Amino acid sequence: MKNVLILGASGQIAQWVVRSLAGDKSVQQTLLLRDPRKLTGQEPVNAKVVIGSVLDKKLLRQAVTGQDVVYANLTGDDLDKQAKAVIAAMEAEGVKRLVFVLSLGIYDEVPGKFGEWNRVTIGEDLKPFRRAADAIEASGLVYTIVRPAWLTDEDEVDYELTTKGQPFKGTVVSRRSVANLIAQIVTHPELRVCESLGVNKPGSDGDKPYFM
Repeated sequence: MKNVLILGASGQIAQWVVRSLAGDKSVQQTLLLRDPRKLTGQEPVNAKVVIGSVLDKKLLRQAVTGQDVVYANLTGDDLDKQAKAVIAAMEAEGVKRLVFVLSLGIYDEVPGKFGEWNRVTIGEDLKPFRRAADAIEASGLVYTIVRPAWLTDEDEVDYELTTKGQPFKGTVVSRRSVANLIAQIVTHPELRVCESLGVNKPGSDGDKPYFM
């Protein structure tokens, strides 16, 4: 049995991951979310729910205890603080495998006119995301950082990857595609160890996302 803790489980990418893992009898999910009103009432049978914040140190350590993989789908101006809380809880409980969703642009890796547009549009907002990445990469955890392009609700799995140090490709990617990648890593945690992965839809290059 593989125990997986999903932080920010009500997020749109996380919901795809939860559904993807729902039919896997070898997986036990723990879903941590802050707002119980976001529960659907249709949570899978292999999932239990914990209500609270990752900044609640006692609750987070209890949730981390006994997990094999922690997948974080968090956001906010204090994302770096949240990341450090997750790292501390995992280190305290001896849990090593972490998958953490951040954003394109945190390494100034997006080239061309799209990169310029991205910096103008969300550059300031990315600062806590970059600090979170730095903390994760400096930790002793076995991490995978996921950096999606601008997200769409297309019901498709169609993506390609770049790694840290490579120019980012494309402008968009579906949430379902990102969830597919995450679910693969969760169920096969030996994949993509200590990598920071850009995720985009092939052929979606442009000066900005098509919906902007």
